[in-house]
Amino acid sequence: MAHAANTTETPRTAKLAFWTLTSMVVGSMVGAGVFSLPSRFAQETGVAGALIAWAVAGTGMLMLAFVFQNLAVRRPDLDAGVYAYAKAGFGEYPGFFSAFGYWASACVGNVTYWVLIMSTAGALIPALGEGDTILAIVLSSAGLWGFFLLIKQGVKEAAAINRIVTVAKLIPIGVFVILALFFLDPGVFADNFAGADYAGSLFSQVRGTMLATVFVFLGVEGASVYSRHAKRREDVGRATITGFLSVFAVFASVTIVSYGIMPMAEIAELRQPSMAGVLEAAVGTWGMVFVSIGLIVSVLGAYLAWTLMAAEVLFVAAQDKDMPRFLGRSTKADVPVPALALSTALSQVVLAVTYFSDDAFNFALDLTSALTLIPFLLAALFAVKVASGRDGTPARGGSSELTVAVLASLYTAFLLFAAGLKFVLVSFIVYAPATILFVMARREQGRRVFSPGEAALLAVSIAGAVLGVVALAAGWITI
Repeated sequence: MAHAANTTETPRTAKLAFWTLTSMVVGSMVGAGVFSLPSRFAQETGVAGALIAWAVAGTGMLMLAFVFQNLAVRRPDLDAGVYAYAKAGFGEYPGFFSAFGYWASACVGNVTYWVLIMSTAGALIPALGEGDTILAIVLSSAGLWGFFLLIKQGVKEAAAINRIVTVAKLIPIGVFVILALFFLDPGVFADNFAGADYAGSLFSQVRGTMLATVFVFLGVEGASVYSRHAKRREDVGRATITGFLSVFAVFASVTIVSYGIMPMAEIAELRQPSMAGVLEAAVGTWGMVFVSIGLIVSVLGAYLAWTLMAAEVLFVAAQDKDMPRFLGRSTKADVPVPALALSTALSQVVLAVTYFSDDAFNFALDLTSALTLIPFLLAALFAVKVASGRDGTPARGGSSELTVAVLASLYTAFLLFAAGLKFVLVSFIVYAPATILFVMARREQGRRVFSPGEAALLAVSIAGAVLGVVALAAGWITI
C-alpha cells in the first residue's frame, strides 16, 4: 500500500474531551435521517402511531444507550465498543461478524448521505434526479474520495471540524420545529391522528417505522466506538446519554409537528429531503432553500463522523488480530489509512449499486439499519452476561443493570423481526463474503481457520446468502 512507508513509527493517540465525544454522538446521529423523517413516517403511520413508535424506539434505544454506558464503566479494557463486546461475549467469529456488520452499515449509511445531497440539489438540477443518476453518482464519488483526503490529515483535526459542524447543523432543524409549530393547523393535525386509508393496523404502522428509527439513532454508540481516544473513561458513558437525550427530543419533534402542516398522504409523496417540502408548504420557497442548505451542512458533518467510526472499527479489529494485519496500520497522525481506504471503497461499490435500485435512498437507509442489528443484539446480550456476572467479572450492577440489558436485548430482537426477511437475507449476502477477511487473519497467524462452532455459523451465513441471491434473482424480493 502506498502509505506503508509512514506506518512504521508508533502513532500518537489523539485524546478527546467530554464535549467533543458528545459532539461525535450528536454528529453521528443527526445526519440524513432527520431530514427524511416526515415522509418516512407519513408513508407508514399517523400521529397516534408515530407517538407510540417514538415511545418504543426512544425507550429501546435509551436502554441500549445505558448498555453502552454501563459497559464502558464495567469493562474499560474493551475498546471499539460494539465489536469488542461481541467478541468478549461470544467468541472471535461472532466478534468478527459484529465488527464487519457495524463497519458495513457505516459504509452503506454514508451512501445515503450522498444520495440525499444529490436529491436535494436535484430540485434545481434535474440531471441529478433523486440522487441516483449517472451524474449524481459521479459527483458523489468525487465527494467520497475528497473526504478520504481530508481525514488523512488527522483524526483530531477531523473531530474538531465535526464539533463545529454539529452546532451549525442543529440551527436549521430548530428553526424548522419552531416555524412548524407556529404554522401548525389543528384541523390538519387532527385529520392525521389516526392515519390515512393506506395505513394498516396500529401494530403494523408502528412496525413499519422501526427501521427508520434505527437509522436515525445510529451513532448512539459513537462515543463507545471511539473510546480509546477519550481523555477520561467515564466521559464515554456521559457523552452517550447526553447525546442521545438531546437528539431524541429533536427527532420526535420534527416528526410530530410535520403532521400539522399537510395531509399525511401528501407528506408521504414528498421527495427527499421531505423536511424541506413540509417547510415550503408552511412558509414558501425560502423554507425549502433554508432546510436544503442545513441538510448539506448536516449530512457532510455526519458523513465525517461515520467515516471516522467505520475506519476505527476495522483498525481496532485488525489490532486485535481479527482482521488482516494491513488494516491495523496507521500514520503518525493516528489515521488508519488502509482501513479508511477500504471503507471508502465499499461506499463506492454500494453507491454504484444504488443506480439499479427502485428507491436508492430508502434501500440504503433500511440496509444500513438491518446490518447494525446483529452487532447491537450481541452487545446487548453481552451486557446481560456482564450484569449477571457470567463474563467472569463480579456482578455489581444489581437488578437494575440486568433489567436494562434484558430490555435492550428484547428491543433489538424485535427490530430484527420488524426488519423482515428481505433485509435479513440481503444482510447475509453482505456478511457471508466478508469471511474472506477472517480467513486471511487466521492464516496470517498460522491458526486453524474455523472451529466446529465457527464452521456451523459460517454454514448458516452462506445458506442465508445463497437464499438471498436466489430470492433476488427470482424476484421474490427486490432492492
